[in-house]
Amino acid sequence: MRKFHCLVALMFGVLQALSAAEPSAVLLWPQGAPGSEGKAGPEKVEVSKGGERNVSNIHAPSLTPFLPPKDRANGAAVIVVPGGGHRVLCVDHEGYNIARWLNERGIAAFVLKHRLAREAGSTYKIEVEADADMRRALRLVRHNAKAWAVDPGRVGAIGFSAGGELVSHASIRFDAGAPDAADHIERERSRPDFQGLIYPGRSTDILPTTNAPPAFLACGYNDRQDIAEGLAEAYLRFKRAGVPAELHIYSAAGHGFGMRAGMKGAVAGWATRFEEWMQDRGFLTPP
Repeated sequence: MRKFHCLVALMFGVLQALSAAEPSAVLLWPQGAPGSEGKAGPEKVEVSKGGERNVSNIHAPSLTPFLPPKDRANGAAVIVVPGGGHRVLCVDHEGYNIARWLNERGIAAFVLKHRLAREAGSTYKIEVEADADMRRALRLVRHNAKAWAVDPGRVGAIGFSAGGELVSHASIRFDAGAPDAADHIERERSRPDFQGLIYPGRSTDILPTTNAPPAFLACGYNDRQDIAEGLAEAYLRFKRAGVPAELHIYSAAGHGFGMRAGMKGAVAGWATRFEEWMQDRGFLTPP
């Protein structure tokens, strides 16, 4: 029993330390998210055997801003959308780790916690509340562009697994904003200026239009067929639509590699390839 209490205390201390190292979240809808009326309760955090956190029970969707020092900021912004099968959010290796890495390179990053459509008992839908959270996040970053020292014309998104599905949706179904909206955030456009799709869910459903934003695509050869082959086929659809795209398929990787300490092999460099792609496309340089 004593060992159990010590273990609980240790895990609680680890969670406190991790939380203290993260910036405060900003609610997407401070007055309550449409579709979450009557839903309450704190977020649920579970820790895996490897010490990574999975978050669920999200009724107040939010962005956690990771802003680089002003003397290093290049003005680019990336909304980071963790995966988790729409049941949980894998906020460490597909969220905060990515955001910190981007910060080190002068890029502002914002980790999105969106509502989960496949969590047990959920009444949310991917195409309704989760997609709305994704679009609202893009509007919110642009609305706060001056305060967060980002260029509203260089705001993109990168999503992992289920998060990649949401980024893909936002890159196809977007709007220019409502200029007369009473909520000034809703006046901002919802189109990401670039998209990163990392082993995205439902890759076979990625159907880019000619005005879709440029895309960076990455997955593992050993991933599910619908993702590995689906993403290769999606690349060809980007090409046919005339949308600039870059594809990386890592031969020794599977699903969910994200970003972890001690990663080995070529897949460990995927984020560097993403940074290089952003540089090539001009997103790291002020216009």
